[in-house]
This record gives sequence, C-alpha cells and structure tokens, in this order.
Amino acid sequence: MSDPIEQARDAIEDAEKQMEEMRDEVRAARTDHGARNTAILIAALAASLALTEMGEKAKQNRYLTHHISITDTWAFYQTRNVRATTLNSAADVIDSLPGADAAAHQRAARLRADAARQLDDPKGGEGRKQLFDKATEETRRRDVAFEAYHHFELATGALQIAIVLASVSIATRMRPLTWAAGGIGGVAALYGLLVALGMA
Repeated sequence: MSDPIEQARDAIEDAEKQMEEMRDEVRAARTDHGARNTAILIAALAASLALTEMGEKAKQNRYLTHHISITDTWAFYQTRNVRATTLNSAADVIDSLPGADAAAHQRAARLRADAARQLDDPKGGEGRKQLFDKATEETRRRDVAFEAYHHFELATGALQIAIVLASVSIATRMRPLTWAAGGIGGVAALYGLLVALGMA
C-alpha cells in the first residue's frame, strides 16, 4: 500500500516540477519579448542618432565654410579700401605736381575713377560696397548654421541619454525606463527632424 502512495507523491512532485519549469519558461518568454522590443527601440534610437549626427556635422561644416568665406570677403574688403585710398592719394600727388600737363591730369582722373570703382562696382560686384553686403549675408548664414548646429547637439545628447536608459532597462528589467527612453528618444528624434527642416 505504501508503494502506490509513494508513487502518487512522486507523480505529484514530478508534476509540480514540470509546472515550475513551465512557469520559468513562460517568464523567460515574457522577458525575452520585452528585451526584443527594447532592442528594437535601441536600434531605432541609434538610427535616429546617426541621422542627427549627420545633420550636426553638415551644419558644423556649413558654419566653417561660411566663416572662412566671411574672413576672405572682409580681407578683400580691406584690400579694396586700401587700394582706393592709395589710388586717390596718387591722383592727389599727380594733380599737385607743379607743371603737370593735361596727360598727367587725365592719368589722375583715371586713378580717381579706378578708386571709385574699388569702392562701388555694381557691374563687377567686387566693390567695397558689394563686398560689405556679401560679408553681411555670409555672417547671417553662418549664424543660422551655428544655431542649427547647437540644436542638433541637443537632439544628439537626448538620443544618447535615451539609448543609455533603454540599455539599462534591459539589465534591470524596469519597464518605466524603457518607456522613458522611448519618450525622450521620440521627442529628440522629432526635434532633430524639425531642425533639419529649418522649423526649430
């Protein structure tokens, strides 16, 4: 009689072990499902980060290009100014020479005309006035690129934080961290898109 009772107990223990194993498998499946979803979230955040960093580098390059152009234009502006002053001074010297003939005065007039062209050359577009306008516009473009670069930096930083939170959520199995990562990452990606479109 003890054998059937022991067999029943053994059968119950085996059934309990099998049920516990099944519970463990179910828990593992649920955990893996959450980890898979978080891994997909991390991949999406990483792709957004890569695109945002590309935009950031593009704005940084644009900033540097405009900055170099501004420097060159202002140097050219100064050269035009110096050249105009030199030409006017040479014309003054020629006109003040005692015994200067008509040819000398014509040469002085040509020098003054050249000096005037150095200051304002609407046809050639390289007078001091035109260079001033060009440098002012380049400065505006540089400042816009610099501001966009900083906006991209903010989006990049937020996406990096979101990736860290999502990674930590896998290790700690804390779903609120996953939701926080998704929220921060979504807002940062949208912000980066708005910056890229010039709307932020």
